[in-house]
Amino acid sequence: MTFVWVLLTLVILGVAFIRLAPSDPTRWHVTPKGDVDKDLKGGVVRVVQGGPQGLTWFDAVAQADSATKVLAGSVGEGMVTYISRTKVMGFPDYTTAQQDGDTLRIYGRLRFGRSDFGVNRNRVDGWLAQIKP
Repeated sequence: MTFVWVLLTLVILGVAFIRLAPSDPTRWHVTPKGDVDKDLKGGVVRVVQGGPQGLTWFDAVAQADSATKVLAGSVGEGMVTYISRTKVMGFPDYTTAQQDGDTLRIYGRLRFGRSDFGVNRNRVDGWLAQIKP
């Protein structure tokens, strides 16, 4: 019975750590790299020709997502990093979008684990689908 209580305590502590771990903007608010779309094991890179308003439109869609908030940056600065959390466990994912001329570079990635099972790809592609005419 003691083993069960120890295991339960470890699970609760793990969940608390995931939910309460601070997000350091200097670690996560980084310039997206790449010139082509790429699906990664723990994230996604998207490069789209969104015109000069691409980041503005992307920001509006991202901020409309109830599970997402701005971690760092702004549209005025030309780069924004968002943190999105899963509903049950509160796992954080980070998405950075940068306006570079008419090009919008987006990098979505997980924080914990090795694979996100396509969650970041689906989120970013879903957001992009909402801004494309």
